[in-house]
Amino acid sequence: MSLLARPAVASLIAKAMQRLVMLADRRTSGRGSAAAAHARLPEFARDTSELTVPSSVAPARVTVYRPATEDPAPPVHVNFHGGGFIMAVTETDDAFCRAVAALAGVVVVNVDYVVAPQHPFPAPPRQAYEVVRWIAEHGAEHGWDGARLTVGGQSAGGGLAAAVARQALEEGGPSITLQVLHYAPLDLATAAKDKRAAIAKPMLRPWMGEVFDSAYVPDPRERADRLVSPAHPKETADLKGIAPALIVTAAHDRLHAENVRYAERLRQVGSLVEHHDVAGVDHGYDLNDDEKAREIYAFIARHVRQATADD
Repeated sequence: MSLLARPAVASLIAKAMQRLVMLADRRTSGRGSAAAAHARLPEFARDTSELTVPSSVAPARVTVYRPATEDPAPPVHVNFHGGGFIMAVTETDDAFCRAVAALAGVVVVNVDYVVAPQHPFPAPPRQAYEVVRWIAEHGAEHGWDGARLTVGGQSAGGGLAAAVARQALEEGGPSITLQVLHYAPLDLATAAKDKRAAIAKPMLRPWMGEVFDSAYVPDPRERADRLVSPAHPKETADLKGIAPALIVTAAHDRLHAENVRYAERLRQVGSLVEHHDVAGVDHGYDLNDDEKAREIYAFIARHVRQATADD
């Protein structure tokens, strides 16, 4: 085990990374990252409010993005942001949430979920599931249709969305009409150093995987859990009946192979809607390329709209 893979060391590094983000925001009066995120894709208006959703783990603050629609109760899409399971960077998905709300005509609920090392596994996926269940059950009170529900996320958020869909399968609901997994980590049981990328220097470096994985799941034995590593080759439970899935991969991503494996698992049980591979890009590509972002957000929005259509 390398030094960075030791849980105590990974926890210290994760906390240091969290402090650096907080300090950067303070230098700009707390508006730096949020203002930059809000400025992206200005063609999509921002109409938001905040709620606090109860859970057995901790209350979760959520930002609700509302579409310009006359529908008094549009469908709802629940989004989980990325950040290696350690960064509470909810605002990074602001442009995505605005775009999907506008293009799919859905309410988007962006979840500020608990992160490691303060809240290691299994707290984040359990909280995520309970938040989605609450959203499904309380739509009438807040202006959305919880019966027309989709979930998704980017990077770590995609891993949580997959875990939500798995818990919904095992616990009998809520009904999820689509899970959107966007370059998600789906196999933490395999060490990052053993994952190969299509380019020499991918964005996700092995040291990052060691820190993220060890901070999030300190006990290596738990990294094969189905809520952490649904794409691990030894995870063979029957997934028949799990929510239909759209899997979007970045061709150069270190996580590409595990997403392909999970897509095949879902295909075998009839739950793969589409696996879309974005050529020539690496992990997190949409956060730095507005044109690519517009293209893939519109693509995801079309799938969300189709999945939530009121037939």
